[in-house]
Amino acid sequence: MKINDINRVTGINKGYQNQMEYRQYNQKSSKKDEVQISQAAQELLESSRAEGSERAEQIKALKQAVQTGTYHVEAGKLAEKLLPFFKS
Repeated sequence: MKINDINRVTGINKGYQNQMEYRQYNQKSSKKDEVQISQAAQELLESSRAEGSERAEQIKALKQAVQTGTYHVEAGKLAEKLLPFFKS
């Protein structure tokens, strides 16, 4: 019978090391991330929100005009916008 079986002690030691590494990893990862938004970015966000609401109102008005049949396309303006695509 072997009394000094090194493999068992080594296996137990590795298991203990793995537990300790896992605990250290969890302790390090408990830190929270912080985000700081600059004043310029906040102003940009506010302006894009304002533009978004204006655009939503324009889209709503266009949808209503299409549904009621009062929306008319000006052929001249449409042709001016399409002409560069056909020339290239």
